[in-house]
Amino acid sequence: MAKIISITNQKGGVGKTTTSINLAAALVKQGQRILLLDMDPQGNATVGLGVDTQSLEHTIYDVLLNECSAKSAISHTESGVDVMTADGDLAGAQVELLNEIGRELRLKKALSSLQNDYDMIFIDCPPALNVLTINALVASNSVMIPMQCEYFALEGLSALISTIRAIRETLNNELRIEGLLRTMFDRRNSLSGEVSKQLQSHFGKKVYDTVIPRNVRLAEAPSYGEPAIYYAPESKGAKAYVALASEMLAKQPVAAVAAG
Repeated sequence: MAKIISITNQKGGVGKTTTSINLAAALVKQGQRILLLDMDPQGNATVGLGVDTQSLEHTIYDVLLNECSAKSAISHTESGVDVMTADGDLAGAQVELLNEIGRELRLKKALSSLQNDYDMIFIDCPPALNVLTINALVASNSVMIPMQCEYFALEGLSALISTIRAIRETLNNELRIEGLLRTMFDRRNSLSGEVSKQLQSHFGKKVYDTVIPRNVRLAEAPSYGEPAIYYAPESKGAKAYVALASEMLAKQPVAAVAAG
């Protein structure tokens, strides 16, 4: 049974989609069956994996509105990552679901039919707490939090943890923190080092050993519709995501993932 992990941070620009794309692709290279859900109306994960949004017949928008099956909204990509696609229409789902009973459960119900098709399902969440993010958290087993090591990021982290706690107490008592990932890390910056130490002191083993450096190749890759591990496999950024995939698998062996 697939393990479902939301990749989220209520603060934008922290490398959330970059992490979603490259971690998914790195895990596929290591033999995992991976589905990536694009829950952001900007559709960056969809485009970043080389999917032409103009040719899509169904997207996650249709899934949430019960207008198609989950499988109908999945595209297969050259990287081997399956992606449940998104485009600008997804923004409308927030309004259309507003008065629907059980709106927070739409995604969880949709994913139940895919549980045996994948080892892991990642959800790339929008950088806001709205009905889309809540659907993702309700459907997930755990949350991965990418964050920059800067002062304001710590304040945003407190708010996110409060949100996770509230979801766990009301809608999903299994939800937990999978791990905190330090992204866009600049070792020359003393503040980055200080914030990093605070994270490790407070969260201990929940902080991944792997650190994602600030790297121009990671930023360039989406414009070519490829994960960085294919666009620039020798870059420091690509190698970091390969290392992160290995770290994740070491912490949760394939057998454990399959058993849920």
